[in-house]
Amino acid sequence: MKALALILALVLAPVAQAQTSQLRTLDTDYSAASWKAVGRIEFGGGRGFCSGTLIARDLVLTAAHCLYQPGTDQLWPTDTIRFRAGFRNGDAAATRRATDASAHDRFDAVGPLTAENASYDVALIRLADPVSTFDVPPFYIHEGAVPRGPVSVVSYGRGRENAQSRQKECQLLDRARDAMLFDCDVTFGSSGAPVFTHKNGRGQIISVISGMVEIKGQKRALGMVLPQRVTEVKRQLRMQVAPPVAKLRRITVGGGNRGSTGAKFVKP
Repeated sequence: MKALALILALVLAPVAQAQTSQLRTLDTDYSAASWKAVGRIEFGGGRGFCSGTLIARDLVLTAAHCLYQPGTDQLWPTDTIRFRAGFRNGDAAATRRATDASAHDRFDAVGPLTAENASYDVALIRLADPVSTFDVPPFYIHEGAVPRGPVSVVSYGRGRENAQSRQKECQLLDRARDAMLFDCDVTFGSSGAPVFTHKNGRGQIISVISGMVEIKGQKRALGMVLPQRVTEVKRQLRMQVAPPVAKLRRITVGGGNRGSTGAKFVKP
């Protein structure tokens, strides 16, 4: 698919009756208590960070592009990766180093942000020491059909990197192939943040933030359908398969069909 194929693939569903709430900083013990499994992943000794979620005692879900040094096909060394569960103002419910990490082997780290590439933007990080599920209960991946209704996002981001922020309600606008489009408020550093459905009790993860899309001046968030992708990356981890070196493909300003759509694609 070409760099702007997402615009051709997605037709925004009407959301006139849907409501989207503002971001709220989870800066108290009470407000953050339910979200300790969402943490900040630090790379390169703190040179970069993403959001991520504990989905098992020793397994963190995030976006594949987070594992790569920005703008390159070079992976961050595993021994420089730290997961800080529920990180808030210098403290964390648990801090663990990574012992292994795997990005989906079909994700192209330096390729354009298309619906196809975003659908593979999934990675897992294995922790050297398990986190107590009593102290930090993990979140689970939602299986089956994606339920209708609002979703929520818990993330870190540029300008709000010291505490989680939660958007209680945002909307799934559309889905094309295995990509999803949301109107959730994300920014740089929000990559890897979980998107939750809250049907039938405690939140379950339906997607992970891959990137931001600007359509006619409106900022949108791009994610993917998860269950199959997570299963595939778990298999890679078991087999200790490293992702291949990405093909070098650059997006140039004004290149291709970019000027005809008014859309801008960036990876948070």
